[in-house]
Amino acid sequence: MLLRDAFVLDFAGDDRSIVLSYGPCQFPTLGFIVERYWEIQAHEPEEFWTINCSHTSEEGTATFSWMRGHLFDYTCAVIIYEMCVEDPMATVTDVKHKEKLKYPPYPLSTVELQKRASRFFRMSSEHTMKVAEELYQAGFISYPRTETDGFSVNTDLHAIVREQVADPTWGPYAQQLLDPEVRLWRNPSNGGHDDKAHPPIHPTKLFAGVPGWTEDHKRLYEFVVRHFLACVSQPAVGAETKVEIDIAGEQFSATGLVIKARNYLDVYRFESWGGVVIPTYNIEQQFIPTILTLDSGVTRPPPLLSESDLLSCMDKAGIGTDATMHDHIKKLLDRHYATKDANTRFSPTKLGEALVMGYDDMGYELWKPYLRSMMECDMKEVSMGSKSKSQVLESCLQQMKACFLDARQNKIKLLDAMEMFFERSGRSGDAQNFGATVMQCGVCNESDMLLKRRPNGDFMVGCQRFPLCRNVVWLPGAISDANVTGNICPRCTPGPVFLIQFKFRRMEIPPNYDVDYLGCVGGCDDILRELVEICGTGSRNATPMTARGQTSDPPNATNRRNTGSTPCSRCRQAGHSSNDCPSQVSRSCRAQSTISNSRNSAGPILCNCGEACTLRTANTESNRGRKFYACQSRNCDFFVWEENLENGAAQGRCAARGNSGRSSSSTARRGGRGRGQRGGQADGLRFVSATGERVPGSCFVCGDPSHFANTCPNRGRI
Repeated sequence: MLLRDAFVLDFAGDDRSIVLSYGPCQFPTLGFIVERYWEIQAHEPEEFWTINCSHTSEEGTATFSWMRGHLFDYTCAVIIYEMCVEDPMATVTDVKHKEKLKYPPYPLSTVELQKRASRFFRMSSEHTMKVAEELYQAGFISYPRTETDGFSVNTDLHAIVREQVADPTWGPYAQQLLDPEVRLWRNPSNGGHDDKAHPPIHPTKLFAGVPGWTEDHKRLYEFVVRHFLACVSQPAVGAETKVEIDIAGEQFSATGLVIKARNYLDVYRFESWGGVVIPTYNIEQQFIPTILTLDSGVTRPPPLLSESDLLSCMDKAGIGTDATMHDHIKKLLDRHYATKDANTRFSPTKLGEALVMGYDDMGYELWKPYLRSMMECDMKEVSMGSKSKSQVLESCLQQMKACFLDARQNKIKLLDAMEMFFERSGRSGDAQNFGATVMQCGVCNESDMLLKRRPNGDFMVGCQRFPLCRNVVWLPGAISDANVTGNICPRCTPGPVFLIQFKFRRMEIPPNYDVDYLGCVGGCDDILRELVEICGTGSRNATPMTARGQTSDPPNATNRRNTGSTPCSRCRQAGHSSNDCPSQVSRSCRAQSTISNSRNSAGPILCNCGEACTLRTANTESNRGRKFYACQSRNCDFFVWEENLENGAAQGRCAARGNSGRSSSSTARRGGRGRGQRGGQADGLRFVSATGERVPGSCFVCGDPSHFANTCPNRGRI
């Protein structure tokens, strides 16, 4: 939902109806496809050179391969080739004859059925299983979901063969299998897998035709029959001849094969065995090659994964079971993570590649098969009795919880990867969701508060149920970046409230504030409140927008906007607020600080701590452009407006900050008010809330409407 709502997914008509999901089997399957695709993309062709040699005589042509293979150094290849051309006489150094056997396949398992149907008939694994299920339901083949590839000694294999004798196509071959004089029968090999539940897939009765069945039904049934007949047959027998020659010290070889007995190949027409006949050669025989050339070529990347290759990868890594592998592959196509071409080869879509990139950037290899393989191995150990169910369950839950927490805190990586391939949606009502949960919503108590980025670039923390719930925490407008961390605020309750790592724009915050800051939005962080007071909740020259894109003032801007018509609570004069009142003097500073130099003096404005004050410009909506002095020390809160100095107001506000921990690594907070606790008039208040409106112009610290937080006499004590 995070990615679907944040980006324009151009592969679907209604991108809000698609489902984007993670699965411990589905994603490693996608990982195989993406990894092969990346290998192809990263491949850089490299030129090589090889020497080709052939000899033609009355008996035929023999093609000899250079035993060096090829060389990437052109100069070396040319030197060796010129040596061969200068002395081209070839001498036969060795002739080897040996019998060669090509064995029939193992009895048919589900995975092998899917792989071979894909390779021989271009049938998808999902369609193969659908057709096989229908053949099984009709009683023509055995149960098609099995890992077993070896028949039990109690199985009457001859009876199964006798069922096929009447078939006009392979019936004669079945009859030869039953004839002991032909000696074609051979007990089938055992592939070493047994699920203790079902035998290998085999025919159960002769196919007589079913009305309405497609060619795929007939084709798959024929394959099952021929595969079974092949696995109880003798292997094919051939005579292999290998000839080695020497030309100017370079070795070449040629191989020929003559098939003596086809045996199982007579019925298993899906496989062939090349019978390459070469002339007869004798040791020490010499001849001049007919062709001797130096040819160039380039290295090629591996091909895209075919469905058969993908099933092999899944089987080897223990991803899925024989009954579910085809579902995982189909899910990738349905989710638009991958596509399959006419040659049944898979390519990742932009979405599939972006998802794998995002998870890869997290550093948690959730697209690799390791996690699922461990789970599958553990479950096998439970079935064998070497581990208990509770032990494996607890281990799996801990692993999955760690993955979940890691992925939740690093959703920004997914967004970054998606942004490389897709445009932001910019839909009405959508905020750019930075994907991380900050805390539970205290208004609706049903959803989480998420870190979001508004269309104008400002940050906020809003309820996931928007617009049903409009609870929101406005953040300082000077933020350039924000990421939710895994650290939990020790003060705010009920929790957890995750701390946010902020990065501020240096030119928009006072110099005594750090650019990097780890803060809490649960209600206990005074420093963020100060920055809201100083910087406002909107970025410079940006028009505040609501989550629906409509122009709106955040609540604190409303407070300031109303100060033009609301009389000051101190002097009862209109035109300014109580915190801007010229007669205002902070009680906490009155006894502690006196400015030693007035505005007209030659020296700098000094604070009571002895530091020279800096002249700055306010950026809040109501005070933008006004000049003020602030102490450069991080441990001093001194503040005074420039015009107040010119009017003779020599006092400013200055409360000792102490070790407030402004560095990004500190988690210490002042104020001590936890979310949900009651203490003082400001208990439970956040910076700004879109619900539960406060009294306009009230102090954030104590709730008193007569002043703002920057002049609150109770600052640091509540």
